[in-house]
Amino acid sequence: MTDSAVSSKIRIDKWLWHARFFKTRSLAAKVVSGGHCRVNGQHIAKPAYGVGPGDVLTFSQGRDVRVIKVIAPGERRGPAPEAQALYEDLSPPKPRDGTDVSPIVRDEGNARPTKRDRRKLDLDRRRTLE
Repeated sequence: MTDSAVSSKIRIDKWLWHARFFKTRSLAAKVVSGGHCRVNGQHIAKPAYGVGPGDVLTFSQGRDVRVIKVIAPGERRGPAPEAQALYEDLSPPKPRDGTDVSPIVRDEGNARPTKRDRRKLDLDRRRTLE
């Protein structure tokens, strides 16, 4: 291999960390070693697997499955706009479920939410985290 071919490849755990998909490199390595990542349709189980421009990664992140095309290898973990330039997101857009919950309306002076209000708050929080 030539030097340019070697330099265009980067460890998959390092790339996922550079592209800001995971907060730490060890979390990215855990996802890869757990068998939850594919490169060009093949299951990858080693965090040291090299990825380069043109590779398509499929991995789980939280409850979502992400499909990402690598555009460039990262040199550092920089700011978010720099990280977003490293990939193209091929994931289909998430469908909206259409079950909107009305906001909680309480009277003046009523400081504590009722049990019904608490359930609505919990439902709203779960939806924002998804």
